[in-house]
This record gives sequence, structure tokens and C-alpha cells, in this order.
Amino acid sequence: MIKFSGVDKWYGEYHALVDVSAEVRKGEVVVVCGPSGSGKSTLIRTVNRLEEINRGQIFFDGQNIHDKKLRINAYRSRIGFVFQQFNLFPHLSVLENITLSPMSVNGLKRAEAERKAAELLSRVGLSSKANAYPAQLSGGQQQRVAIARALAMDPPAMLFDEPTSALDPEMVGEVLSVMKSLAQEGMTMMCVTHEMGFAREVADRVWFMDAGQILETASPEEFFSRPKHARAQRFLSDLRTH
Repeated sequence: MIKFSGVDKWYGEYHALVDVSAEVRKGEVVVVCGPSGSGKSTLIRTVNRLEEINRGQIFFDGQNIHDKKLRINAYRSRIGFVFQQFNLFPHLSVLENITLSPMSVNGLKRAEAERKAAELLSRVGLSSKANAYPAQLSGGQQQRVAIARALAMDPPAMLFDEPTSALDPEMVGEVLSVMKSLAQEGMTMMCVTHEMGFAREVADRVWFMDAGQILETASPEEFFSRPKHARAQRFLSDLRTH
């Protein structure tokens, strides 16, 4: 579903992604972890071209995403992206946030868009909040609305960029449980997260990054019990110490 081939990214002199080659298969949940500044968020943001690359190729569902003929907005509408900071429109209700793209981009009729939004709100446990505004919701509720909004476009894959890092600890679980249910339904997911419990329980594979490189890719069982790379061993040892 997602393929990185020899991807490099620089910010001036800083080499943020170093010759990254990796694949996320259809229906697979890949968790990208590593220390702060390792390139995790930069990597995931290259998939929908929020960050442009300097060298290499990225394919999404068989399509070269840097093809000159690519219509960038149409392409982005096929990828569900959930940000660290929710990014809901504050002046729109929950229902309006979810129906906006299906109506304006996909041309869905209002009644159909609202029916679908109601289903999605039920799925994320927020049926009673359709007419609320983002400022009236907790962080965990806002993030669940953001997930529903992304799902409203029927994306073949979902990208999560540290979706729980802006949340109070007691709200983290409610967001992770929605992500777990998506994984169980077979959604292709690429998740940048510090939630190692989620990685252990839900991931099919873990990618460990440091200094812009994927240093290790392994099953959760292998990664957490027998990490091969010395940097991964140190990362896990530091986590356990904390």
C-alpha cells in the first residue's frame, strides 16, 4: 500500500531522512517509533506530501506520488491523516467538520453525508456530540472526531502522527481504543507513536528510527524482547528505566 524507495530529505544542511526504503502492506499496521528528532513525523508526512523529498520515490497503492500528472488534492483526499493537534475547524460543529469534505470534495448529498457522519460518530463513541463545537469537547473527544472526519472519505489507508501526544493521560486510552478497532477491521495503518503498549498489542510490524534511518524492522514480539540494533536496545532500556 505504501512503499518508500531510497528516500532522502534535507532541511538545508540537516539530513532528516537518509536513504529510507520500506513497505507497508495492505491491511498491515506499522508503528514507527524512536527518539525525538529521529525523522518519524517527517517520514509519515512525506506520504501525503506535507513534506517534499529531495531524492527517491514513494508509491501509494501502486501510484508514484511524485508523478507530474498527480492531482495533489484528489490524491490527499484518499489518505486519512490524523494530526497531533486535532486540526478541527473551530467555527464548524462536529457534524459539519465530518461532512465538509465528503460534500465539497466527493460531491455527496447532505443527507447521505450526515447519515454517514452519524454512523462514524457512533463508531467513535460520540453520537451525542454531533451539534457540539470543538471548544466544547475534551482533547480525547476532539481527536476521535478527527479520526471520524478522516474515515468519512473512505481512505484505503490511515496515517497517525503522534495522535495521543497532545492529550492528558486519562484521554489517551479512548483514542487508542478507536485505533485498535480500526486495526481489527483490517485498515492499513501507519502510526508514529510513543505508546509502546499500543505497538506491542496492535502492530504487525515495528519500525525503529534514529537519525533519519530505519535501523530495525521487526514483529512487536521480536522488537520488545530481542531488539538487534544497539540503538534500539538502548531506547527500550531507557523506556523501561522511566
